Order: sequence, then C-alpha cells, then structure tokens
Amino acid sequence: MSDNQIMKISVSRYRPETDKEPYLQDFEVPYRKETSLLEALNYIKDFLEPELSFRWSCRMAVCGSCGMMVNGVPKLACKTFLRDYAGKSMKIEPLANFPIERDLVVDISDFIEKLERIKPYIIPSKENENKPLTEGYIQTPQQMTSYLQFAQCINCGICYAACPQYKLNKNFIGPAALTLAYRYNIDSRDAGAAERMKLLSLDEGVWSCTFVGYCSQVCPKHVDPASAIQLGKKASAIDYVIKMFKPGEEE
Repeated sequence: MSDNQIMKISVSRYRPETDKEPYLQDFEVPYRKETSLLEALNYIKDFLEPELSFRWSCRMAVCGSCGMMVNGVPKLACKTFLRDYAGKSMKIEPLANFPIERDLVVDISDFIEKLERIKPYIIPSKENENKPLTEGYIQTPQQMTSYLQFAQCINCGICYAACPQYKLNKNFIGPAALTLAYRYNIDSRDAGAAERMKLLSLDEGVWSCTFVGYCSQVCPKHVDPASAIQLGKKASAIDYVIKMFKPGEEE
C-alpha cells in the first residue's frame, strides 16, 4: 500500500444543546499503512473539525477509553486501522446501548455503577483483614492461571455495546461486571465469593445471559466474558443446591 491514501469517514455528530438527534458528517482523511482510527479522529479534530468530541487516553489498548462503533461493530479506535477498510468507507458512531452525551462520547455511569456493585477487588478474610500492607499473599502459578484470562478486562464497555440482553434490559448486570465478579470469586486470595454470589444469582445476574457470545467475539483483550458468565451459572447452581440442603450455610 502506498502512502497518502484517502479514506472517507462518516462520523456521528450530536450536540444536545442544538441537535434533536445524531447525524453523520463526512470527512476525507489521508492515511498510511500504520494509521489507526484514533489517529484519524485526531487528524479530523486538529485540521477539519475542532469541535469533534471523543474519548481517548493511552493509545495502546490499555485504558479502554476509545470504544466506539465502527461500521456497526464495537471496537477500540486505537486498535482499529484504516488499512483494513481500504476501498471502503467507514461509519463511526458512539458505543451502542449507552446514552449519548456529545458526538462519540457516551454516558457510562450505569456501567460504572454495575462494576462497583460486584466489588471488583480482593475482599480479605477475617483472618487477613488486618494484615500489614508489607506482607503479600502466597499464590501458586496454577492458582493465578485459573483467573488470569478474566483479569485482562480493561473496562472499555465494548461487551455492553455488543450485548443484546443489556440493550433490552438495563437491569442486567452485564458481561464485564459478571466476568470480574467470577474472576475475584475464584481468586485464592479473596473471601468475598458469598457476598458476590448474591448478585450473580439475581434475576439480573448470570441467568439473564442468553449466551449469544457476541461479547466474547468483540472483546479487544480476548477475556471471553461469555465463558465466565457460563461458569458463573455453574457456580450459582452449586450455591443454590448447597443452600437447599444446608439452609443458612454460605460458601
């Protein structure tokens, strides 16, 4: 591919103070083989439309800030390259299933609230709750491997944009939060599984998932939230059986 190719990019625009609904604005952007969509958007902002709004930070698929819809598919702008759309056009829209604040910026308050609900951090046992910060937890490589894949989540919200159940039911806790709940529940250093299981077993928890699997397909870090949710269903079923035969007993 030679340098200085031109890509037509249609970008969704929306300013709530003046617009009744989003509309598309077309731009022609020069690009090279290594040009990412994030760089293209920065080019538009720097040279063509300074009022364009979008989120970004690290540029390395770590922060999760630059999620957006690319030709109808949720992706990270920093990990999407214009070369892959050569000979085509690109339509860029804000992440689906979230309220739009402005242009490509969405309100992720509901997503953050759901993450906070499942307490995505290690809850120490009573034995370790006053453990000095200078002392670490001992964990074998095998124990770490059990949850490592699910720990790669960067909270980008892309799985929520892909989830048909979250689109229909905003009470659904959702892929990322349920994945992180399972991730901490199986961490050998954590003692909060019984507390999180109450959320996982709710109607809006793991049992609301219809196992479409699109969340895993679009995940930029290959976390496989669909698998974590199904494992969460298994854990929830076991928890139910234990409580049925031993009322009042928690894991």
